[in-house]
Amino acid sequence: MSQSKPKLLIIEDDPGLQKQLKWSFDDYEVVVAGDREAALAQLRRHEPAVCTMDLGLPPDPDGATEGLATLQQILALAPETKVIVLTGNQDRSHAVQAIAMGAYDFHQKPCEPELLSLVIKRAFFLHGLQQENRRMQQGNADSPLSGIISRDPGMLKVCRQVEKVAPSTATTMVLGESGTGKEVIARALHQGSPRAKERFMAINCAAIPETLLESELFGYEKGAFTGAVKQTKGKVEAANGGTFFLDEVGDLPMPLQAKLLRFLQERVIERVGGHEEIPVDVRIVCATHQNLKELVKAGRFREDLYYRLSEIVLTIPPLRERQGDAVLLAQHFKNRFCAQEGRANLHFSPDALAQIAHHDWPGNVREMENCIKRAIIMADGPAITADDLGLSGAPLEEEPFNLRQVRDEAEYKAIVRALARVEGNIVKASELLGVSRPTLYDLLERHAIKASAS
Repeated sequence: MSQSKPKLLIIEDDPGLQKQLKWSFDDYEVVVAGDREAALAQLRRHEPAVCTMDLGLPPDPDGATEGLATLQQILALAPETKVIVLTGNQDRSHAVQAIAMGAYDFHQKPCEPELLSLVIKRAFFLHGLQQENRRMQQGNADSPLSGIISRDPGMLKVCRQVEKVAPSTATTMVLGESGTGKEVIARALHQGSPRAKERFMAINCAAIPETLLESELFGYEKGAFTGAVKQTKGKVEAANGGTFFLDEVGDLPMPLQAKLLRFLQERVIERVGGHEEIPVDVRIVCATHQNLKELVKAGRFREDLYYRLSEIVLTIPPLRERQGDAVLLAQHFKNRFCAQEGRANLHFSPDALAQIAHHDWPGNVREMENCIKRAIIMADGPAITADDLGLSGAPLEEEPFNLRQVRDEAEYKAIVRALARVEGNIVKASELLGVSRPTLYDLLERHAIKASAS
């Protein structure tokens, strides 16, 4: 059975032109409508990807009022439909108005079937690309790594490592500065594992007082201490079958380090005040911004626990080392918070983008998120400026995108550095730069650099 033809809606009140257009486009399943009511009915019934439309529709065949009203309703009902407006030579202003309203393109009458066919074919192609892109986005939304936005090779390498490690049972250590997204990676490991349907439990070892941390981790029996009025499960036991995430594990007190080590070795726990060994099947993922090797050397972290926790180590690069990601993330957070705050028309000014690209972001992605949300709330006009961001340092000029300008600046800097290194010796400088002496002389002249020949 052959694949069904794509549907093309033709909105035209002239019966003769209807037949001509229908005959011209036999590659499509052509659906015809002669007025607004019929057009909207066909749109709802067939959901065509593309439609052509004459602006002169009854009851205003000599004007464009009815056609523009029909266009507005079509785009409201099916905003993804590509509408190609057919217009006479005298109606160019109406065609421009239709494009401003959201029409895909316009074509002058009398129609040339070959040219119109090309426009229609391109519209179908674009619609197909957009549909495929939407499907990919929906697939990515279901991906364990959907919360990670990056084009940086280092971060993409971490994502590939997560995909490899997630299905395993290995205890995983996630390293990275504060705010880099360690919990996002931990959740991705959980979602990509066979345990994804079970619970993901997290605890921040630095946020809970040492006196309460053991009972939070392992639970307690009734009467174990003042206020223990009933038996209570700890976070580790509650995560049975799933994943347990220990954030800031470097802050775990030494006595609890010993108990955690025993659990990792034996896979059993004892509640505070209890003597029963309770088996628990849970995958451990931990994270810290500290250097655990240095803590081990300083005697503040058990070496045997360190090796138990770091069967697999994933290191998240800080935002300042992720090339291009600062602006990418800023645009993402802008779109998200603009939707939340009802400020859809906001955009970044060039000085704001330059500031974002050059800022060190010591708080990483968390700092970025807070900064953009604050800027959207505080911005007065349609543009988010460098002042709205409130970042330290003077606004910077944006780096050039023009490749010739970038290359010239790089050449100039390299030549100046090489000459400084060899104290102006042309022979040695040309060797350092990997070019011949005549080429270096040409470059010196082009960049107006003076150097003494030796």
